[in-house]
Amino acid sequence: MRILIAEDDALLREGLALLLRGEGFEVSAVSDAAQFLTVFEETAPDAAVLDVRMPPTFTNEGLRAAIEVRKLRPGFPVLVLSAYVEDRYAGELLAGGAGGVGYLLKERVGKVAEFVDALNRVVDGGTVMDPEVVSQLMSRRRADDPIRSLTPRESEVLGLMAEGLGNQEIARKLVVSDTAVSKHIGNIFAKLGLSASESGHRRVLAVLAHLRA
Repeated sequence: MRILIAEDDALLREGLALLLRGEGFEVSAVSDAAQFLTVFEETAPDAAVLDVRMPPTFTNEGLRAAIEVRKLRPGFPVLVLSAYVEDRYAGELLAGGAGGVGYLLKERVGKVAEFVDALNRVVDGGTVMDPEVVSQLMSRRRADDPIRSLTPRESEVLGLMAEGLGNQEIARKLVVSDTAVSKHIGNIFAKLGLSASESGHRRVLAVLAHLRA
């Protein structure tokens, strides 16, 4: 599997490349968004790992590049890295309602098994959010946001959904039954106004409720 990395920090870029090669991936690495788009067209990678902030302005070059390649190849797996929790960036990345995207804090890269697992989930079409991102975004919601109507347990379940976990994995983590998890998820969908006829993937739409500004 071919992975394209875009990261301006040379040490992190080479570290990521070394880590992924050690896991059996074929890796190309570039230092800015312009190079990323060029190499993307030339090599047709299977997935990408991008920093959010890259030269020349260090604002949202990586995000825009991620959005661009997903327009060129809908559903193209993209795992975005950031040093900060940035609501708008996470929201825009997920705004299409499709899977195959992830948002991790850079500190998560130090945990090799978790990082590789997150990348594999994204490649498989999942939506993976760093739990710290989810926690901080939830704390920033408006007073009238329906997210605030969730119980602590429902919020916990939604947070695990945002990490890309399925019902059985959530049940194991919370030490509850699959039936209890299904009930919590049903309550979450109801409180967020996501009906069974809602277009798109309701799990992704529920996660999006965390991220809308």
